[in-house]
Amino acid sequence: MRDEETGSWWQQITGEAIQGSLKGQKLTPVGYDEVSYGVWKRENPHGRVLRLEDDKHESVDWEKQVSKMRVTTSAAIDNSLNPRDLIVGLTIDDESKAYPFSSIEKQSPILDTLGRTDIVILLAEDKTSVRAFDRNVDDRKLEFLVKPESGQIVDAETGSTWDFSGKAISGALAGKQLNRVQVLKDYWFDWKTYHPQTQLYKLGNR
Repeated sequence: MRDEETGSWWQQITGEAIQGSLKGQKLTPVGYDEVSYGVWKRENPHGRVLRLEDDKHESVDWEKQVSKMRVTTSAAIDNSLNPRDLIVGLTIDDESKAYPFSSIEKQSPILDTLGRTDIVILLAEDKTSVRAFDRNVDDRKLEFLVKPESGQIVDAETGSTWDFSGKAISGALAGKQLNRVQVLKDYWFDWKTYHPQTQLYKLGNR
């Protein structure tokens, strides 16, 4: 990214100026949510959608095409995963961890602790949208599971049912809202480049 005022170049992942008169400065992060249109529309029924001037869209297999591209990076490639494997990255209390998307598909919800925060990672019904939350409510750490007969997300402590927005929709905790934890869906090589000390989640482990 290049700003028009100084001509400085900015790194997309970190928001840091890497060349120009503002080199070393950092942009202030703003919370964002990368979800499918279906999830967004359900939660924001009166929301507006930005339409591009040329009205062109990426092909439906864009990620598959990109996954075949050659990886170029100044850092040594960590072969713990394939370079273009999709991961969901989190950073809390200066600790970073990458969760392979394939693991989330197999194990959602994922319960873990990063830094000093107990988290839960959820995969939406569309199998593409991912969110993470602090799983402490009223000083109580919750254990989440999926009921096999209904597919609903419930907590083991009260049996309350939770939706993908992190809100309890029924049960003893109805109306309670989990605090969102920012996630970044990225390629393994890119996340590892900018988070060299990152941990890597192993399926079935916390």
